[in-house]
Amino acid sequence: MEINVTRPLLESNEAIAAELAQTFRNAGVLVLNMISSPGAGKTTLLERTLTALGGELRFGVIEGDVQTDNDARRVAATGAQAWQINTNGGCHLDARQIRDALAHFNLDELDVLIIENVGNLVCPVEFYCGEDAKIAVLSVPEGDDKPEKYPLLFNLAKAMILNKTDLLPYLDFDVDRAVRLARQLNPTLPVFQVSCRTSQGLEPWYAWLRAARAAKKQG
Repeated sequence: MEINVTRPLLESNEAIAAELAQTFRNAGVLVLNMISSPGAGKTTLLERTLTALGGELRFGVIEGDVQTDNDARRVAATGAQAWQINTNGGCHLDARQIRDALAHFNLDELDVLIIENVGNLVCPVEFYCGEDAKIAVLSVPEGDDKPEKYPLLFNLAKAMILNKTDLLPYLDFDVDRAVRLARQLNPTLPVFQVSCRTSQGLEPWYAWLRAARAAKKQG
């Protein structure tokens, strides 16, 4: 007999996530859940963002990885508060893990909390963690059909970052197609074309982040 455990797991997660969302509202902290494939450049994007905006916004970062604290150490080097969650084989972070990680942060001292989820385009999307927005990070080497193959992320995302655009001259990646596929799922999706290696295109992303933080602060 087949036993479906997915629904109870998701229902339990949703209940905790709702509590988290209320906690974040009470604190006035903007919470972003950053999701991508492994190697898309989430951590480098965070390093650039935290370095550029660290003087005006107070950041905390929860890092999710199967093993190691490599990314948390990289983030902490920018001056941001960071906490590592190792899933030991798990393919996503869930609301319970985020709730437990909050013991290591003082939300009154934060403006923005960023969850860098485990590299995966499927499971992290399904587990809501109380965030205000999911951020889809897609890199040029992955191929321009990712929004079509993994539609739920691009449907739910509040912003899409197309990273590693400095590699466009060397790869067969159609930017217009990738954006078109994403906006077929999410017509108002903002898309930021960036290169974290060269810092090209990052200013519009920073402006979006500032505006999202201001909107959250106003309630």
